[in-house]
Amino acid sequence: MWFFSSPQIAFGEGALQALAELAGKRALVVTDATLVALGLVDRVMARLAEAGIEAYIFDAVEPDPSVQTVRQGAEVAQEVAPDWIVGVGGGSPMDAAKAIWVLYERPDLAPAEISPFISLGLRQKARLATVPTTSGTGSEVTWAIVLTDTEEQRKMGLGNRENVADIAVVDPEMAAGMPPALTADTGLDALTHAVEGYTCTWHTDLTDGLCVKAARLIFSYLPRAVADGSDMEARERMHNAATCAGLGFGNAMASVAHAMGHVLGAVFHIPHGRAVSLCLPYTLEFAAREVPDRLADLAALVGRSGADTAQGAACDLAARIRDLARQVGNPTSVAQLGLARETFESYLEKLVDDAFNDTQMLTACRSPSYDEMRQLFLYAYDGRPIDF
Repeated sequence: MWFFSSPQIAFGEGALQALAELAGKRALVVTDATLVALGLVDRVMARLAEAGIEAYIFDAVEPDPSVQTVRQGAEVAQEVAPDWIVGVGGGSPMDAAKAIWVLYERPDLAPAEISPFISLGLRQKARLATVPTTSGTGSEVTWAIVLTDTEEQRKMGLGNRENVADIAVVDPEMAAGMPPALTADTGLDALTHAVEGYTCTWHTDLTDGLCVKAARLIFSYLPRAVADGSDMEARERMHNAATCAGLGFGNAMASVAHAMGHVLGAVFHIPHGRAVSLCLPYTLEFAAREVPDRLADLAALVGRSGADTAQGAACDLAARIRDLARQVGNPTSVAQLGLARETFESYLEKLVDDAFNDTQMLTACRSPSYDEMRQLFLYAYDGRPIDF
């Protein structure tokens, strides 16, 4: 038996107006200081005011939100007593909003206890709305929560089907001001979600189509969105692609590229989308040597291969992903990030250990051994195609 979780989704230009139709008295808007300074939060506050909702702002969320920040936000929620939690931003504010919501409803829980294996009993105090301002994480429609344990320098994959948002507001106008580098990072993050959602071992008929559509849109529209941020057709299609990919991988799983990218990001503070997408071609080449058929199917569906063999088609898909990364100005190796090899190798054992402890390893279509994972990191550092 499988489950498919999704919020109600308002999407397209002008979708932000859906917030004006919410019924409630008080809202806690969870976001970051930059989005407040840019005026994006003001747009949300104005729509909530139209709904007659008194709104308060918690804007202390940092990139890769920490457990400490979430606890602080939950304390603010207890003081405000909102009936809506509204996450506004990229994946970090939206993940923080989910966790703050859970701890507000369940103050007896520690953040690390938020898991799929318990009953949370949410929606006794509040509901959750999500408003993405980037086109990449898909966090607006997933129930995953990624928090950082700053003491152990590791990311924790948390979440429960109950903490999926009640409504996701996917308005491309909220993402129109993204600079090129952020557009590239988040767009490639969405592509990684789509590819891993399709190729992981927990994919289903309900998730496959969403992942394929998202990948097609990203290959077509990401270069345009990076080249010209005012191209609203590209912005809208990328915003939709990110949500499709979120629904796809959020109801399947990701895979090894996410396990590797999570630890790279936690240890070296590499933006999430840049880290996971950098790792993706290497993990695809690794899988292609033993289980190429599924990857070859995806390559054909997105029109990215003319190879005669399944392994060749799978490797062509990895090559096209690298080409797309180069086209939008992103690195294709860890070395290109400017990280010294000596520094990288000093953390290598931690990288391997933490990757194996990541939940995304559960659904790998080819599971690496310890030595193979070590090689994957080293090849990704050097930019060498996988040959093992």
